[in-house]
Parts: sequence; structure tokens; C-alpha cells
Amino acid sequence: MVRGMSDTSPSDRPEATPDPAGSPDFDAMARDIAEVPAVEVIVTVAVNLMSAAAVKLGLTEEGEQHKDLDEARKLVSALAGLLDASATEISSFHAAPLRDGLKSLQLAFREASLVPDEPGQGPGEKYTGPVYG
Repeated sequence: MVRGMSDTSPSDRPEATPDPAGSPDFDAMARDIAEVPAVEVIVTVAVNLMSAAAVKLGLTEEGEQHKDLDEARKLVSALAGLLDASATEISSFHAAPLRDGLKSLQLAFREASLVPDEPGQGPGEKYTGPVYG
């Protein structure tokens, strides 16, 4: 867990209970979301993107079973865009490890590709610049 974040993330909180008609209590969900600091939401989304990209790059125990480089490219690019857009909004305390994780994913993508992209053309490199090993 990233230091400074609360002990519960939005995904750890119980889901809104449905009202008697069976629909979720959106007012309760909105109140829960309102209590979460923006930095925590950004970091949580970034970590989820990183995790999903790692799975699609085949970096988990199941490896090749879930490997899909097209999907990984999309996730890594989305992560790079999020980090680029939020760089001035989150502290370097939060941003530095996320940038390191992004670079690791970009390098893993390059290694996993049969035909590697030209430097600067890999996933997210339009935001980060060329990534070299």
C-alpha cells in the first residue's frame, strides 16, 4: 500500500445496498466517493492499470495464459496519460514509484514484442519520451 493512503480503498468499501426495489443506493455511493481524496483515487486507478497491464504482458504466474500485447499497449498508454495529466496534482512521493512502475512495464512490453517499436513509438512514449533499458 502506498504510504499516506487510508487503510481502505474505494474497492474495499462495502457496495451500496440495494433499496427494496432492487436498485443500488446511488446517494450512499456518492457520499462514499466524496470522502475519498483525489490523490487516493488517482493512485488507485494507476495501480489498477499497472496490475492489468502486468497481467496482459504475461508477467503473472499464469504468464502466457493471459498475455495479450494489444490490450497491454492500451493499458500502458492509459497509465502514461494518467500520470502525465496528474503529475502536478500528486506529490513526487506518489508519482515517483508510479513512474518507475510505468517504465518497467514499457520495458517489459518492448521485450515481449516480436517486432519492437522504434524508440519513442512504444506504448505511452508520447507522454514519457523514449524508454531505453
